[in-house]
Amino acid sequence: MIKLFRPLAKTSLILVYLVIIAGAVVRMTGSGMGCPDWPKCFGYYIPPTEASELEWQPQQAFKEGEVIIRNESLWVATKDHITGNTYNEVNWAAYQKHDYAIFNATHTWIEYINRLLGALAGLATLFLAIASFYYCKKNKKITIISWLIVLGMLFQGWLGATVVYSVLLPARITMHMIMALVIVALLIYVLEKTSTKAGLAVFAHRINQLLWLALGLTMVQIILGTQVRQFVDDQIDQVGEQAKMLWLSQPEVQFYIHRSLSILVVLFNAWIAYQIVSKKLGLTKIYWVLILIGVEILSGIAMYYFDFPFGSQPLHLVLASLLFGLQFYLVLETQKTGTTIETL
Repeated sequence: MIKLFRPLAKTSLILVYLVIIAGAVVRMTGSGMGCPDWPKCFGYYIPPTEASELEWQPQQAFKEGEVIIRNESLWVATKDHITGNTYNEVNWAAYQKHDYAIFNATHTWIEYINRLLGALAGLATLFLAIASFYYCKKNKKITIISWLIVLGMLFQGWLGATVVYSVLLPARITMHMIMALVIVALLIYVLEKTSTKAGLAVFAHRINQLLWLALGLTMVQIILGTQVRQFVDDQIDQVGEQAKMLWLSQPEVQFYIHRSLSILVVLFNAWIAYQIVSKKLGLTKIYWVLILIGVEILSGIAMYYFDFPFGSQPLHLVLASLLFGLQFYLVLETQKTGTTIETL
């Protein structure tokens, strides 16, 4: 079973990133309310594909919890029943979580795929936690963190429900994103700590501190980015999806902070890379960090100056989450025991 641990950890990490990608697509397409309930979708394990499936019809079987749209409101079957020739209010109760009652098949299935990937990621982390029992004697921390990942996935699922129930409240969307990054960090931690690869010949204490600061800057940028994204969503509601040139015509202060801070991110990470190369520390992943930052900035420029080309928004978010994961791995990699460098 211990041989399965690292493959399960890698699979879990890939699935979590796929969930992040799917979440980015959900936001890009405005599909966040594609399933207005949770954990089912309109009360079904497999959602409807046609609006007619959500209409009340005579002589039709409904199961308890299944949803219909009637008079622009959601109604939930209170029990298993077969409808008669006329609508009977006794068999239905108004949905209480919110008053959003719109069906769009495309949005529904995009959100459903997002949830399906989340469920698969949850199962993978559960198997990972079970496999971690083999580390109990050797390294209890691995077992504890593996089960923390499972709890994190459960909490993330609950956060997803609150996002839906709040009809996409911005603060909860931000929390949802941050929790995803916490799970990424924990998975990377167990992967790095169970690696059989030899440690660095040099323990670069100061580089480790600098990488922590770079990681903190990335997290600040991600949080600011979610706020900018919410502003864009509000603008879309006001001016429409076709008027892309107006989405950032009068941005709030968070946008300017986000844009200006990106310059500091580039310079700071470039300086870290220079330190790593000049001291020959062998941390080659720093090159990928610079590449991701470069593409991230290009995607931001494309959104602002070229009116949000297709796919630029989810690409921007996914690159940020990949950058966070890579930087966190470098932080862990520079904590391997070895000879300390006093000054760099």
